[in-house]
Amino acid sequence: MCNQLSGALEGICFLGTFGHRGVKRKFYYITLLRDPVSRYLSEWRHVQRGATWKTSLHMCDGRTPTPEELPPCYEGSDWSGCTLQQFMDCPYNLANNRQVRMLADLSLVGCYNLSTVPEKRRSQLLLESAKKNLRDMAFYGLTEFQRKTQYLFERTFHLKFIRPFMQYNSTRAAGVDLDNDTIQRIEELNDLDMKLYDYAKDLFQQRYQYKHMLDRREQRLLRGQASFHSPFREDGAGGEGTARLPTEDYMNHIINGW
Repeated sequence: MCNQLSGALEGICFLGTFGHRGVKRKFYYITLLRDPVSRYLSEWRHVQRGATWKTSLHMCDGRTPTPEELPPCYEGSDWSGCTLQQFMDCPYNLANNRQVRMLADLSLVGCYNLSTVPEKRRSQLLLESAKKNLRDMAFYGLTEFQRKTQYLFERTFHLKFIRPFMQYNSTRAAGVDLDNDTIQRIEELNDLDMKLYDYAKDLFQQRYQYKHMLDRREQRLLRGQASFHSPFREDGAGGEGTARLPTEDYMNHIINGW
């Protein structure tokens, strides 16, 4: 399992069941998302300390991007010591909308060739692709909701962590003092990530509430109650008035598949 699960993971990992030779294995893609402004500042701090992604090939459609498609933001071995202004000013900075780009299918827009699809259409395709892939994931969490993330993970995969997730708000990103203009600029640079995160928070809460409802139903059944009145039945008696929850198909697929 990804050892960054309870941290600020900004990529995609997979969880699998492993068996003996000949036993079918199942793999599930999972990820954690983070508030885009905090994530952006955290990456800037990381780069400022000398981190690079030189070993990343950025493979797409069987090839790596050309230097013209993905120019570097700096000269030399790294970008250590860069100011936040310098970080924001580079138009080729992959920190911009990183979460959408890593979740989306880049082949839909010609990978890193920006001349293939008009900018507005490119943004729309990337955002919709990222949303779809997020919906189809067996599980995803949000770093600002650590306990709820743990709750959903444990009930999706029927696993238990030995310790509860901790909510750490005193991060390097939180320690950066910004004025409103700078915050607005970061939000503009990460407009697609902002939209994805709003969508992700809404869907996350729906899934959390649905799992909570299932838990309450199970507890009532275990207590031997004769009847269960679902809050989602229009007539209070079930039958044809039952409304489906938006995540019901998703959760049934995951629970049955697991």
